[in-house]
Amino acid sequence: MKKGHFDSEAFFGALDAVRVSRQLNWKEVAKGTGVSASTLTRMAQGRRPDVDGLAALCLWSGLKADDFILEEEGQRGEATPLAMISTYLRADPNLTKQGAIALEHVIKATYEQMTKGQVRREAKKRIQNRGK
Repeated sequence: MKKGHFDSEAFFGALDAVRVSRQLNWKEVAKGTGVSASTLTRMAQGRRPDVDGLAALCLWSGLKADDFILEEEGQRGEATPLAMISTYLRADPNLTKQGAIALEHVIKATYEQMTKGQVRREAKKRIQNRGK
């Protein structure tokens, strides 16, 4: 069973607000995004866009797809700091793809080492405190 879902109705509502604020019709949105008018019509009927269409609409509108991903009805999951670092590295225009991946591996390995060490230190303290 899937735990998360994309709130396509909320996304379409936000997309419509962008369209209205820019004083455009849906045909102009289709032309500006490269997303077909039929895809936009299906979205108005509650259907989800394909991934490439979603990406194009997000770029055009400035909306962030992750703002519309819900864990359960009305709830959002929270990204871990390590996941956020990875996302920022991959989005950094100053890094090559290989450079971002290399840094990601270094940071993950360091993070694992540091958090394992922290768990061991806390366990050792608990054991020492039992004897007091």
